[in-house]
Amino acid sequence: MGAGIGTARADEPAWTERAITSHIDFGKVATGGEAAIAGLVARGKELFAAKFTDSDGRGRPKATQAIVPTKRKRGETAGFQRTGGPDASSCASCHNEPLPGGAGDFVANVFVSEGFESADFDSLDPSFSSERNTNSLFGDGLVELLAREMTADLQALREGAVRQASATGKDVDVKLESKGVSFGWLAIKANGMADFSRLEGIDNDLVVRPFSQKGVFTSLRQFTINAMNQHHGMQASERFGVRWTGAHDFDEDGVADELSPGDISAVTAWQATLPMPSVRHDLPGDWQRVAEAGAKAFDGLGCAECHKQTLALKSLVFHDPGPYDAAGTLRAGEVVKSIDIDLAKQPWATRLQRNDKGEWLVPLFADLKRHVIVDEGVAGLGNELMAQRFVERDVFRTAPLWGVASTAPYGHRGDYSTLDDVIRAHGGEGREARDAYIHADAATREGVIAFLKTLVIEDK
Repeated sequence: MGAGIGTARADEPAWTERAITSHIDFGKVATGGEAAIAGLVARGKELFAAKFTDSDGRGRPKATQAIVPTKRKRGETAGFQRTGGPDASSCASCHNEPLPGGAGDFVANVFVSEGFESADFDSLDPSFSSERNTNSLFGDGLVELLAREMTADLQALREGAVRQASATGKDVDVKLESKGVSFGWLAIKANGMADFSRLEGIDNDLVVRPFSQKGVFTSLRQFTINAMNQHHGMQASERFGVRWTGAHDFDEDGVADELSPGDISAVTAWQATLPMPSVRHDLPGDWQRVAEAGAKAFDGLGCAECHKQTLALKSLVFHDPGPYDAAGTLRAGEVVKSIDIDLAKQPWATRLQRNDKGEWLVPLFADLKRHVIVDEGVAGLGNELMAQRFVERDVFRTAPLWGVASTAPYGHRGDYSTLDDVIRAHGGEGREARDAYIHADAATREGVIAFLKTLVIEDK
């Protein structure tokens, strides 16, 4: 795990039934240099694959799956429950296709509920929860860095408009755009009030939230804390510990402070350093020719309006904790020094190209923005009845297409077995590109599929 970064438990025999035999000290990692970072990432890989046990604190008998610490109103949470959770022994139980950290088959679907009022349910009816297919985590360190820079750009535009309105005494309209992605307009009134009615695909705080299929989670750290509690009943002390709940054992399972800030950093660091997806080049000649034509058709049909091929990134240094998390997730002002991971030192980073400004071009095929994806005529992707974090039921984040050939099935519920199927399911803001695809000749459609089938996840 790296010298000096773990705080060991009392001596236990080698056959102890624990996945966590020591906790990681955040401060020691932050000041421990490259060796400590390498040890942190290695430990994160172990924790991601670990099958947590009751001795570790698995389960949450007196607490719900809610992201805000919430006690159960009656009874106890079952040891395992397919709908309300806990529903898995390890992170890798669901994130495993084609490799640990990847996506999941339909059998690995999870059920999303706020957990405040609907903690007790045993039905798959969408009135009780939203069923979601497992997303891939490969390349997510780059995704979070892009979101951080976009958030900084948008909030700087807002602050500039506020200063201008104050100085001139006049209303100011500002176009919110970052990295070639438009998030609509913000109006700042002369009296300092803001009009958010023309925002597009983002919350009023102008924080780009790149994670989950609804785009509601700010960071890998926040995502990890939420998932550990919901899916495993493993509770992070930075949210469920004494500071926010007044208890060291909020879920009353007999294990105090189940995951330390350092433990969460380890899982975060491993996810952040996962290789970005790649492009297959070992193709037969006919596939290569058709895929090249399909890449051009992808742009020509309008798919790239949302699935933008690349987004430019200024810095590859991943700071943990990040700058935009809210209370209940460790924040930068709460640590003496952050853990800094330079993703440029990862072997896979050599595959990143750079533009004429020296920025890294991240081949994400997405815009990190939410869009309405259904309409009255094409509504297959609109099968949810519950909103999540106040995001409308028909609104989803643009799915990144890098690695898409390795992450079937498709759609937020995994309802579609082929790429052709899920393209045809696009309605709403994706309807025009979908119609262009359907009305194209067979060779053009085959080319698009051939191109998408070159976007793969590899362990390198």
